[in-house]
This record gives sequence, structure tokens and C-alpha cells, in this order.
Amino acid sequence: MTQHASLKSGAKFGAFRSVLKRFEKIKELFEKDKWTEEESVYGLPKVKRIKFKVKKQKKEEEVAAAEGAVPAEGAAAPAEGAAAPAEGAAAPAAGAGKEKAAGGKEEKKG
Repeated sequence: MTQHASLKSGAKFGAFRSVLKRFEKIKELFEKDKWTEEESVYGLPKVKRIKFKVKKQKKEEEVAAAEGAVPAEGAAAPAEGAAAPAEGAAAPAAGAGKEKAAGGKEEKKG
């Protein structure tokens, strides 16, 4: 009988774990000078583990960075080859697509 893939130890080697083995906890306490070899290995204090999440950057910033342009503070700079919008052309309204997103129902005011 073979071992299930989720139970193999090699698959979890690099994963974040909040619960540590006793030797891992002792190692961290020893590095922080909170445990010495004379102390008991039982009744160890809790060791706080923090998992850091890396936020993904906006796609606009990635595109600008790939092309070599430096985005302005708070907004992405237009690409060098991009044409400027015509004077008569207005930008689409912020709520232009809300009717379709709401299932096509419109409210009647009366």
C-alpha cells in the first residue's frame, strides 16, 4: 500500500506551520536568549509565529515597470506609445456598468 501524497513529509517542508515541534520551539527560544540548557524542556513558553503575506501590485504598475516608465505617485503613467484621448471624447462614467452588473434591473423613481 502506498502513502497518500498529502501525507508525505517532503511536500510540506517549505510550508508555513503555526504549531512547532518541541525542538523547533527550543531552537527559536535559544536564539532569542529566552531558554538555556539548564532549563526543563517541559512547560515551554509560547512562541509566536507570524505569516507575512505579499500583496500583489496592480497590473498597471507592472506594465509600466516592464516598459521602463516610472509611474507617477498615486497613478500609473501612460505608456510612451499610447495615444492621448481626443478632446471631445469623455472618459466613461464610474458607474456606467452598474446596471448590467446588477442583473439588468433598473430602479423606477416616482
